[in-house]
Amino acid sequence: MTTQDVIQLLVFFALLIGLTPVLGNYMFKVFTGKKHFMMPVLGWLERLTYKFIGVKPDEETNWKSYTFGLLMFNLIGFIFVFLLQMLQAYLPMNPAHLSNVSWHSAFNTASSFVTNTNWQGYAGETTLSYLVQMIGLAVQNFVSAATGVAVLIALVRGISRKTTDKIGNFWVDLTRSTLYVLLPLSILLAIALVGQGAIQNFKHFETVQTIQGAQQVIPMGPVASQEAIKQLGTNGGGFLNANDAHPFESPTPFSNLLVMFALLIIPAALTFTYGKMVGSTRQGWAIFSAMMILLLAGLSISLYAEYSSNPIFGHLHLMEGKETRFGITNSVLFSVITTDVSCGAVNCMHDSLTPLSGMVAMINMMLGEVIFGGVGAGLYGMVIFIILTVFIAGLMVGRTPEYLGKKINAFEVKMAIIAMLAPNLVILLFAAWASASTVGLSSLNNAGPHGLSEILYAFSSAAGNNGSAFAGLNANTVFYNLTLGFGMLVGRFGVIIPVLAIAGSMAEKKITPMSGGTFRTDNSLFIVLLIGVILIVGGLTHFPALSLGPIVEHYLMNMGITF
Repeated sequence: MTTQDVIQLLVFFALLIGLTPVLGNYMFKVFTGKKHFMMPVLGWLERLTYKFIGVKPDEETNWKSYTFGLLMFNLIGFIFVFLLQMLQAYLPMNPAHLSNVSWHSAFNTASSFVTNTNWQGYAGETTLSYLVQMIGLAVQNFVSAATGVAVLIALVRGISRKTTDKIGNFWVDLTRSTLYVLLPLSILLAIALVGQGAIQNFKHFETVQTIQGAQQVIPMGPVASQEAIKQLGTNGGGFLNANDAHPFESPTPFSNLLVMFALLIIPAALTFTYGKMVGSTRQGWAIFSAMMILLLAGLSISLYAEYSSNPIFGHLHLMEGKETRFGITNSVLFSVITTDVSCGAVNCMHDSLTPLSGMVAMINMMLGEVIFGGVGAGLYGMVIFIILTVFIAGLMVGRTPEYLGKKINAFEVKMAIIAMLAPNLVILLFAAWASASTVGLSSLNNAGPHGLSEILYAFSSAAGNNGSAFAGLNANTVFYNLTLGFGMLVGRFGVIIPVLAIAGSMAEKKITPMSGGTFRTDNSLFIVLLIGVILIVGGLTHFPALSLGPIVEHYLMNMGITF
């Protein structure tokens, strides 16, 4: 690493830490209904939205009604995106005259974008029309991200309120997340990206002559606007197949820095919002600290692996699959962040990462995307681990576990276990099925442990609602489109439903004042315990599979053997 790389990393994380309370405090005002500077600008649109959909913003619901509204809204979104793809050849804004999408690919893509996964088994510029990209995928980029935030806010209300069955109004939380957080930030980032050279138009594809005299078709389209929300909403679906490695999506090193920052800022700021809403910013900073420690640990391992001498390439640093515009450090930083925050955007090919670096990306997803995670989703996933941590700590000292004055009973622990097991079952069972079946193995680009890593990565990405891929696996088949699509749905709603059940249960409890025997959850001891539970309960689940994939591949690579 160069001095410039080190300075960039220091500035990047300093800005993240500095702006976390700024955006976090703003979102606290948004979700608690307090006055904020965007209310005079967009308040009229919020009120019009409630009037249009027939919602009374002051009416709150219990967790079952909240969950029903969320599920129905997402079901409608799924059907809409599915039908758009099946009918796109007959719809306008299709200058390339693209044909209808196959039913299994349409199912996979609808599942992907509704669940905030944004896995793509197709090349965006040659498969989907401008209409489908904009009113189908881009809309889901907003509302799927807003859904994650809404679930988090409902959970926070359940934790902070007492003796009530009300946890908020899903439609209000969804509207405020979209109007006051995602939309303004997306407009600002899109303008910045256009200024850096990202394209934003509705032109037909351009045919140009290359220096060698050949003809090349250059894709056009509304790229900058899609790029902005895909990063800020931790979505990740690229308008172009090469994603952020394409100069039309991320033209310069500065735009690369902007989109990396956009990936982290909302999930990081939500930890501060969380602390404010539960009445103690120390709680938010404790969660932020645990997330940051895990992020920096993974980044350190990945940087070490990518900068270590490689006998296969003459002991040179590995540049295969990386953008020369960005270099190793920016490629590694992007790979770690995008798998930490449940975003499928990439600026290098993860299939070409060294085995240890690829393993870090996989572990980030296998832990449940709780290292900052998707907007909202990462933090409510972390609360699941917090519940398990205080439960285990309570068993160790012989006390009834409690969190923020609320007793943690059997129901909350059961729901937390279900939320944790659901995505892990998808990863292990489906990866085993694919590894043992002819139809699963037929899509592999590599044999041996790297081939297993490609399968493990795909199902980890689906279950963790990440969306990135090793790219050596041809996943646009009936088998993978269906299994990955189902895995995305389980990984999303198999966690959301238990989380909302916990919110409803916690809201009904009384709050017990702190005493000398209260187990504190805002100090360094708790941070260490929380990280330990995440690594032991979350990480060791997948250690046998990782041993057969990237770990053994690492040792074979050092012997000069590749696959």
